[in-house]
Amino acid sequence: MNKNNNSKKVSKKNNNFLWIFIIFVIIFFSIYLFLPSINNGKTIPISTMIKDLKDNKIKSLTIYQTYADATLSNNTKVTSNLGSPTSPTSIFTSNGVDLSKYNNITISQNPTLSTSDIITILFILVIVASTWYTIRQFRTMGGGGGGIFSMGESKAKLFIGSKQSIRFDGIAGLSGAKEEVVEIVDFLKNPKKYSSLGARIPKGVLLVGPPGTGKTLLAKAIAGESGVPFFSTSGSEFEEMLVGAGASRVRDLFSKARKASPSIIFIDEIDAVARKRGYSINSSHTEQTLNQILVEMDGFDTTINVIVIAATNRPDVLDSALLRPGRFDRTIVLGLPDIEERKNILKLHSKNKPIDSSLDFDKIARRTIGFSGADLENVLNEAAILTAKRNKTVITEDEIEEAATKVVMGPARDSVRTDQEKRIVSYHEAGHALVSKFLPESDPVHRISIVPRGLSGGATMYLPTQDNNLYTKTKFKTMITHMFGGRAAEKIVFDDITNGASDDIKKASQMARKMVTEFGMSDTIGPIEFGVEEDSSYYGNGEKNYSEKTSAIIDQEVSTILNDAYNKALKILKDNKKILDAIASKLIQDEVIEGDEFNKIVDSMLNGSEA
Repeated sequence: MNKNNNSKKVSKKNNNFLWIFIIFVIIFFSIYLFLPSINNGKTIPISTMIKDLKDNKIKSLTIYQTYADATLSNNTKVTSNLGSPTSPTSIFTSNGVDLSKYNNITISQNPTLSTSDIITILFILVIVASTWYTIRQFRTMGGGGGGIFSMGESKAKLFIGSKQSIRFDGIAGLSGAKEEVVEIVDFLKNPKKYSSLGARIPKGVLLVGPPGTGKTLLAKAIAGESGVPFFSTSGSEFEEMLVGAGASRVRDLFSKARKASPSIIFIDEIDAVARKRGYSINSSHTEQTLNQILVEMDGFDTTINVIVIAATNRPDVLDSALLRPGRFDRTIVLGLPDIEERKNILKLHSKNKPIDSSLDFDKIARRTIGFSGADLENVLNEAAILTAKRNKTVITEDEIEEAATKVVMGPARDSVRTDQEKRIVSYHEAGHALVSKFLPESDPVHRISIVPRGLSGGATMYLPTQDNNLYTKTKFKTMITHMFGGRAAEKIVFDDITNGASDDIKKASQMARKMVTEFGMSDTIGPIEFGVEEDSSYYGNGEKNYSEKTSAIIDQEVSTILNDAYNKALKILKDNKKILDAIASKLIQDEVIEGDEFNKIVDSMLNGSEA
């Protein structure tokens, strides 16, 4: 790798020296051409010129400091070198010539560039510089600095696998995905072990998962473990304004990979060039690029150990021809980490940070449900920054809690609010928390805050006891009901409503519609899936697979679920109005209530009322 870089640097220096040399040559000839010539005619000895002058054979004579130009009677131009005389006329007077007798003799300095000559030379230099700049621009087009003739050269970065610092043991989580790729690493290390049995390793592996789940990291770990050359690129780098450039880059990339075999090609965000043909608004050269990828993967010789790894978070838009056996044979799904994986990821990223020994990673792992590996790394980084800002030397749970909230909702912002606005927000968040307290399958309240963050005026956070991959109908109804807790509290306390519940209503509506149209949880309609047919365009404007009459029934069913949840939230808060007032008052005073404190307030007032 270093040798390649050095050779490129040497080549670039040589090219620069060549251009500098060419420019100097052009400048020299420009000056030479526009300078009054010292060879204005035939060169003759000075003695011959003096003899001609005495014989009246010279029509005109101009004597300069170091040479003399003459025009003979027959209009022939001649020149003679004077050498380095003490004065321009001394050589003539010393040979018995009285210059004062001649009217056709001019004595002058050596000629210099005139203003027009200088302007002309500058004009030529501007043209030369413009031409050089234009050529340089063409040379850099298409990347790689190879010129317009290398427009089709691949931009892929080459990494030597054995020098990759990333290994499987340096990746926390992804246990299932790592097991899937172990055999790929083994094949790259010991290809004969498989070929002797007639086995064919997958030509392509597609990594699918949400952003930040470790797709690129896993691909680099494969290269690091196998110790083979690793060509890394992205789908967007195949795109170019020139038709055919993308396909040419694909050919160049696969050609380089074959020469370096065994090797790995990694294409990140492959959906940029591999969208469904015929269903999407694709330019012709994008389809050419996809077609070339398909051809190159089909053209792999079974003896050539090149594996293509691609990553995407949009597998639904990929062309089906790309996913058939013989191309991308295997699809590995990288999901969001579970609670145990989150704990391991947090521990891994905390190794180089001063963490408080009393920190409970289990609690933080439960607090960060839905976070990707990249999110968790960002949480610890933000916590370290916050610790430094607070002039502390150890990262505590308080900094990590603040960092986790910041990653999800954004940083706390200074906002001047009236007492009435603060009171409304306090009752709104207290309503969320209190409604969830009385609902089945509800997660415990972790924190209630009225500190404004991002576009939110406050937040009620929950701390699930475990990861939920399956949600019951009761769970969905519970979630929708406590989403309406804020709106219900506003209605009960102020006998009016605000726009503060807009996001709650949006999420509740989406969830209720999915219950009816996707999850088959409607008692009226039954277990039927309602949606759209195969996407007919890039924008997914497919046609509904149900009638307008059914659409009206769906709308009615969704409305029923939402209204029932809202009425239930109203009833819970009306029955526990004193507790609602107590929580809201505490929020107005302290702005933040932790989950333990919230439970103490609720439990003490419930026990007091029962007594």
